[in-house]
Amino acid sequence: MKVEFNKKIIAIAGTVVCLIGGWYFYQQGIVKDTGVLALYGNIENRQVNLSFMVDGKIAKMLKEEGNSVKEGELVAVLDKQDYAANYQVALANVGQTKAVMQDCLLKFDRSKALIKNKAIAQQTYDSAQYAYETAKANYDVAISQQTVAKNKLDYTELYAPEEGIISVRVVEPGTTVAAGQSIYTLSKLNSLWVRAFVSEKDLGNIKYGMPATVLTDTVNPDTGKNRAYKGHIGFISSVAEFTPKTVQSEELRTALVYRVHIMVDDNDGFLRLGMPVTAEIDFRGSR
Repeated sequence: MKVEFNKKIIAIAGTVVCLIGGWYFYQQGIVKDTGVLALYGNIENRQVNLSFMVDGKIAKMLKEEGNSVKEGELVAVLDKQDYAANYQVALANVGQTKAVMQDCLLKFDRSKALIKNKAIAQQTYDSAQYAYETAKANYDVAISQQTVAKNKLDYTELYAPEEGIISVRVVEPGTTVAAGQSIYTLSKLNSLWVRAFVSEKDLGNIKYGMPATVLTDTVNPDTGKNRAYKGHIGFISSVAEFTPKTVQSEELRTALVYRVHIMVDDNDGFLRLGMPVTAEIDFRGSR
């Protein structure tokens, strides 16, 4: 009985070791006999956090999670009341300072004619010149303040910087937000890539720009084959992941993995964020 029990323990332990080893090689990638390196990873994409450039209370949120947006499309609006009032004040200040500047300019022009004939004292002329220059400076400041007020009023409307999908709706109407606070997360459609890992023993066989084929588990009904996409290596990490020590033995160094980004070149809309894929890299020609 004891011998049979020990055999069962050994069999179970062997099975566990095989499973762990199989999972390890699944994660690291498998070099096929054909010289093709197979890496396993998931689809990622670049994202943009959309935010207002001014503070305020949100009046409208025009998009839901999963909605598509076009470049330049309005997606959210802040309460405009205070910003509109500030803009009207700035306009009025421009009008007022302009009137003062024009009056000072007329007086200064008269002083120019009179000073030539010595009909007025030099001090009177200097005072007229100073008044005009001061009025003009005040007018220039008012113009700048008007521009700032107009910009802030325009900033109460939030537009999509490019085409994409709203992946996260962070806040709701009625929320008071600060400038720069995230309102939506926009997933870019034309920047999909695969996050995968390569073992150190295969690291020297890949390089930037090397072509790759990205395969999904989904069968294309038109072809009866797994959907395939062209891609290329866009990033290779210089630092090993999950390094337990600074100095490794030769055996441990071969177990280290390095993060690789494989850029998808021909997305057709069927790839999804987080989708598991296989990236095949033929490095026979690079040796």
